[in-house]
Amino acid sequence: MIKKLIFATCLVLVGCKGNSQDKEDIKDNNSQKEVVYKVNKSDSEWRKELTDLQYYVLRKAGTETAWSSKLLDNKKKGTYVCAACNNELFESDHKYDSGSGWPSFDREIVGNVAYDVDYDIGYKRIEEHCASCGGHLGHVFNDGPRETTGKRHCVNGAALKFVPAEKQ
Repeated sequence: MIKKLIFATCLVLVGCKGNSQDKEDIKDNNSQKEVVYKVNKSDSEWRKELTDLQYYVLRKAGTETAWSSKLLDNKKKGTYVCAACNNELFESDHKYDSGSGWPSFDREIVGNVAYDVDYDIGYKRIEEHCASCGGHLGHVFNDGPRETTGKRHCVNGAALKFVPAEKQ
């Protein structure tokens, strides 16, 4: 009898379907319009122009390995631009060391970064992407410097190129 009760309990627990298992149920119910970006290229064109890592991050919303970006410790003055289309995204004056392993900024260049919500890992996150080409940059969190914006734009270095101030 106890074996049957345990079996029935296990069967019920395994058969339960949680919201986190069903992406479509937890996505925002807003009608999703197809966004047309100023820079619009075919998948094969992006593959030709980007490195494998840039393609993975920018076009497939991938994430580079923490601490691997050459831009992580960059302290030079300048502008960080989209590695795919050169759209200006972040100023070096707003970069800080978050300790996360990815380049972090407390604010974006207004109008050049766009936002969406993703539930790719089971909970709501604010995804940011280039407003010009739609390339995935990273995510925005509310654990940034309190004395400025309180935001942490956690950006994949592979999504960025750095343009030093003297070259602008």
